[in-house]
Amino acid sequence: MVLGMSLSTFTLLHVLISLAGIGTGFIVVYGMLNGKRLGGWTEIFLVTTVLTSATGFLFPVEHLLPSHIVGTISLVVLALAILGRYVFHLAGVGRLLYVVGSVATLYLNCFVAVAQAFLKISALHALPPNGKEPPFVAAQVVVMAIFIGLEIVAAERFRVQAAMA
Repeated sequence: MVLGMSLSTFTLLHVLISLAGIGTGFIVVYGMLNGKRLGGWTEIFLVTTVLTSATGFLFPVEHLLPSHIVGTISLVVLALAILGRYVFHLAGVGRLLYVVGSVATLYLNCFVAVAQAFLKISALHALPPNGKEPPFVAAQVVVMAIFIGLEIVAAERFRVQAAMA
């Protein structure tokens, strides 16, 4: 039992929150690419992404796992994004903190989603059972390259467009 729920119910809740964070994260990044703030979507993205990382720590485990490290990094980066958006109001370095932090945490959620896909989807699991084989590494490199590109373009476009607004 976790938070009064069976482990399977809690896992489903965690997955749904994670998917909501990923989905709204892509909407927010799309807004950045078009120089738009998308306030409501941003709030949903940030809240669901914080909840994704926070609920990940509630699973019963006996030792520190890589998911805990990713969750900790995500929470630290999210804190910077939240500072940039709500404390610095996107002014000066705040805009960069927000863009980089938001895209980076979306990447981390997608990194975990790809890892989970390789663990849970039998066709993918048959390829890299240990998570270090070329198909898994290749998938993660492609995801990282996409997000590096998004990060660069979003930082430039959001900065330029927001400054013009």
